[in-house]
Amino acid sequence: MSEDLRAAVGAGVLGSEEAYRDLLQSIVEVARAIFGAKASSIFLLDEETDELVFEAVAGVGAGELVGTRLPSSTGIAGWVLVTRQPLVLDDVRSDPRFSRETAEKLGYLPKGIMSVPLLYGEQALGVLQVLDRPERSRFSLREMDLLSIFASQAAIGLHLLRAARLARSVLAEAGGAAAALARLAAVVETLDGERREIAVRLLHEVELLLAGP
Repeated sequence: MSEDLRAAVGAGVLGSEEAYRDLLQSIVEVARAIFGAKASSIFLLDEETDELVFEAVAGVGAGELVGTRLPSSTGIAGWVLVTRQPLVLDDVRSDPRFSRETAEKLGYLPKGIMSVPLLYGEQALGVLQVLDRPERSRFSLREMDLLSIFASQAAIGLHLLRAARLARSVLAEAGGAAAALARLAAVVETLDGERREIAVRLLHEVELLLAGP
């Protein structure tokens, strides 16, 4: 079995794309509520097109921006993605990294932004942003810790989402046998004890059969 097919089967066991999208949506909604922000969003880097894609949005733009694509180097999000450094700005409009043109196209001009890269191992997967939290005298360490927690969870969610999409594309190319194998692997995950051991051995034998001589 090819490495791509192995990854696809593994991703199929983990769950569906819809479940991971729901996870990301929950993260932005909780982040917005915790910080009292006007909006929160998660971008995913599409490496094939070199674009940042809105994958989840809470607050302003919810239901409208999901799926919208931007060049990966655009604005604050692009800077955070490239540098892999978090950025907190109380007045983005005076910062040269802010793209006013892009913000106007998206329909919202924020004043303050908290933006953090979503890193999974050595890989930069995307960006988490929180827009226009209530004004305070300074950004506290507690808030930074909270933002780091959200970023860690969002990075895991993005990783799983990408794996699920890989599974779907690889299985679609591989045909019916591969899809059946993925479904079988998913069933194995629900078993326990001796039944699981037998099923795992069966999967191993099927893998050897598919690999050929």
